[in-house]
Amino acid sequence: MTTRYYTHHACLGHDTGAHHPERIDRLRSVHDILDGPDFAGLDRREPSRAARDHLSLIHPTDYVDAVLDAVPSEGYRHLDADTVLSPGSGEAALRASGALVDAVDAVVGGEVDNAFCAVRPPGHHAEPARPMGFCLFNSVAVGAEHARNAFGLARAAVVDFDVHHGNGTQAMFWDDEGLFYASTHQFPHYPGTGAVDETGAHGNIANAPLAPGSGSDAFRKAFERIVIPALDGFRPEIVFISAGFDAHERDPLAQINLVEEDYAWATDQLVAVADTHAEGRVVSVLEGGYDLSALASSAAAHVARLMAVGKKEQ
Repeated sequence: MTTRYYTHHACLGHDTGAHHPERIDRLRSVHDILDGPDFAGLDRREPSRAARDHLSLIHPTDYVDAVLDAVPSEGYRHLDADTVLSPGSGEAALRASGALVDAVDAVVGGEVDNAFCAVRPPGHHAEPARPMGFCLFNSVAVGAEHARNAFGLARAAVVDFDVHHGNGTQAMFWDDEGLFYASTHQFPHYPGTGAVDETGAHGNIANAPLAPGSGSDAFRKAFERIVIPALDGFRPEIVFISAGFDAHERDPLAQINLVEEDYAWATDQLVAVADTHAEGRVVSVLEGGYDLSALASSAAAHVARLMAVGKKEQ
């Protein structure tokens, strides 16, 4: 048993153009560090494409078709001011969501302890019928619904420590008592959602907003006082992590000032909850992170803690 690492070269083909923060080099930086000797034990796989039926678990079919049909044969097409399509974007998006489907199959099927999906475009801002914030399809929500649809799990949870609130995931989960979403994020900040009183139709949303300038202590207290108790109360049968690393102190898009050790610590907290309630099932997916060095070292800290699960079992 080990940690499975999903990534695909097609995710490098999603070209957002010059000077866009969600750029190809983000994924290259993660590849480079996870190709190092400390990560030789990763079980590396290329994900399959998500089927339209997988995407339609959370997005209307006409939305899925509209996004894929909008992919240009050359050049760029803007879906909004921040969300860009290039000729490789459709394949990248299908592989990104496919990674979550494959990871769920492997983790719930008992092939591996947990999984990390290093893919792009990210997904947590994509709403049911609206792309935004660099996101086309909400891959982590695809994974959560696939876990319930294919394996009959009753309760799937997503915990999001990206510095931006995952408005898309929250919107998709709001009315469903079998889905749980918790987030730590800078507030007020893009996209403007994530206030503490946004709790879902069934109390299944837990937001822990952090003021600009917050650091490690505030982040860890938010986890200990809000995120983990709510997650424990939900008793998830699988835990997903929207692993954005843009709350790092060197990231240019926000001001939360975390360091690598915070991501390692948070990973340990989530793994412990999964061990208690979910037979250790954890699936993590890359979201944000825009300083290349901080992104790489933070992802490495996160994956190292996922890998430590398998080592403890040996």
